[in-house]
Amino acid sequence: MSRSLKPYARRDDVDAMIRVREWTLKEVNINHKAPQCTKNHSIPAVLFSTGGYTGNHFHEFTDIVIPLFLTARQFNGEVQFIITDNRPWWISKHNPLLKKLSHYEIMNIDEDEEVHCFPRVHVGLKRHHKELSIDPKKYSYSMKDFRDFLRSSYALKRFQAIKIRKGQHRKPRLMILSRKRSRSFINTDEIEKMAKSLGFDVIIKEAGSSMWGFAHVVNSCDVLLGVHGAGLTNILFLPENAVFIQVVPYGGYALEWLATNDFAKPSKDMKIKYLEYKISLEESTLVQQYPLDHMFIKDPPLIGKIGWQEFKSVYLDKQNIKLDVDRFKPTLQTALELLHK
Repeated sequence: MSRSLKPYARRDDVDAMIRVREWTLKEVNINHKAPQCTKNHSIPAVLFSTGGYTGNHFHEFTDIVIPLFLTARQFNGEVQFIITDNRPWWISKHNPLLKKLSHYEIMNIDEDEEVHCFPRVHVGLKRHHKELSIDPKKYSYSMKDFRDFLRSSYALKRFQAIKIRKGQHRKPRLMILSRKRSRSFINTDEIEKMAKSLGFDVIIKEAGSSMWGFAHVVNSCDVLLGVHGAGLTNILFLPENAVFIQVVPYGGYALEWLATNDFAKPSKDMKIKYLEYKISLEESTLVQQYPLDHMFIKDPPLIGKIGWQEFKSVYLDKQNIKLDVDRFKPTLQTALELLHK
């Protein structure tokens, strides 16, 4: 009896699974000759792929890191990680987390010619169907446990966001998450000036190559403001009771659905206060690229109608945002009010 499978958590996504190597599990009874072990191990192993959508910060966490935590945390470090479709940069990027989950050097099975024998092997990872989430009723862990694990892995100091009180000298810190290629704010200076006038200490940052450094900067903030995109995954590093403001680009129901399911709903499980700002058509640079009677402007189509690639090309890759600071101001004022509670 044999069974083929691909050890990547987003099993129902055809595009992701195309990029994952397939493995075959064979049942061998005592009458069949099995390969001779050349290396014996006394600990269990977990085999998983860093293929799929690796390279996208959001998918790295929701498809691999959180599932890996769910699968391997129970072993308290006494587990061997076996990686297929290996990306060395991915291991380097997430090294603090990997070291916390396993005390052993990671095995790249694609380049290993030994016959390894383990008492048991978990092939693939556990994953909750909701993005960036853990169902505590199904698993023995919650998103609080995962965020505590992140804080420990990255030595993050702040557990709680600021609670504003009268006579307090420290200003609440606002991070404007910058983007360069698409969905970027083209009037960041105006936004910064307005936020400072409300009493915020403002920093403008783009997620860089150093996860350690960026995690610490995010953890130092009380409010994170950013346009819908993978970079918003960094809300994982915010302290509890911080405020997260997601700016939803122009794109109709489809984009609103993505914003809700990718970040709005998960943020509540993280004990983060969520605010949403949907831009008007006038705040989108799409009005400079298409006539007002074009279907992309007049009636944004559903993804199923035009396909994901075209939807992504128009609403995610070609669109930048000029926030109407007067229209946006009440959202920041609400963020301040939430920090008083």
